[in-house]
Amino acid sequence: MQDSPAIVLRGLRKHFGEVEAVAGIDLEIENGEFFAMLGPSGSGKTTVLRMIAGFALPTAGTVLLNGTDVTRAAPFERDVNTVFQDYALFPHLDVRRNVEYGMRVRGVPKAQRRERAEAALASVRLDGLGHRRPAELSGGQRQRVALARALVNRPRVLLLDEPLGALDRQLREEMQIELKAIQRDVGITFVFVTHDQEEALTLCDRVAVFNAGRIEQVGTPGEVYERPATAFVAGFVGTSNLVTGEAARKLVGADGTYAIRPEKISLDGPVTDGATVAEGTVAEVVYAGPQIRYVVDLDAGPRFVVLEHNRRTPGDLRGTTVRLTWSPEHVITIP
Repeated sequence: MQDSPAIVLRGLRKHFGEVEAVAGIDLEIENGEFFAMLGPSGSGKTTVLRMIAGFALPTAGTVLLNGTDVTRAAPFERDVNTVFQDYALFPHLDVRRNVEYGMRVRGVPKAQRRERAEAALASVRLDGLGHRRPAELSGGQRQRVALARALVNRPRVLLLDEPLGALDRQLREEMQIELKAIQRDVGITFVFVTHDQEEALTLCDRVAVFNAGRIEQVGTPGEVYERPATAFVAGFVGTSNLVTGEAARKLVGADGTYAIRPEKISLDGPVTDGATVAEGTVAEVVYAGPQIRYVVDLDAGPRFVVLEHNRRTPGDLRGTTVRLTWSPEHVITIP
């Protein structure tokens, strides 16, 4: 059913003995969407991905793919393919035969296999490398071979389980750009599992934030980052300075739980009309090249992190008194 969402999960649960790994997930993912499942290790995101793929059966609930109930269907009966972190390439086969493998198992004629494999390799920018063995490729190239092998079967949904986790930082950032371009070009639904907040925000149209087998929030990257629905989301997606109790009354002027992002705070900057001003002592300075992170113990009680672009000459400000300012509009109320 073309108008149905690509994936619908209803009341999805998974128990491993006494452990409830997935505790009742309801979720819809639209056709053509680049969707991220984001969360720490053990939050249930990979288990949900495995239930979508058919590698694990739910204890309760249903999985619908394009309007069809596939909850009990075998993996090969589902119009999905999966790319794993370790790529799972056959080292004794060249790149083209790795890409052709699934079609060969299905009995696709040789000429058609060759044509589709070459097109798949072109779609991931590996034209002309079909004769090489996986060991002769870089990590980023092997990752793209795994993508081509998954895409060659033309699935409606592509599941990606931490596919960039084995790459170094620079290559991972390059592959993020590549992956987004590939998804845009092929136009199919990508479901991307990651524990890397920056990766999820960079790549995806929408993000589901997992914690302890549940989804805490679903939204666009901007919504999840700028308007976190829970204290967990505020703390896990990026860095937040959480304020509650007496500190909230002093700094915000009201009871409740609030969050202020480190980059929204100015250190010893000009005081504008209506700005909140708080003094404190610098406990630590972390130099990270383009950014400097200041850890400040406020006189009002809490410890704040302030993030600045590297505009000033790095110096050891530890032990000095500083003035922090921020606009009330940047204070996030945590429900």
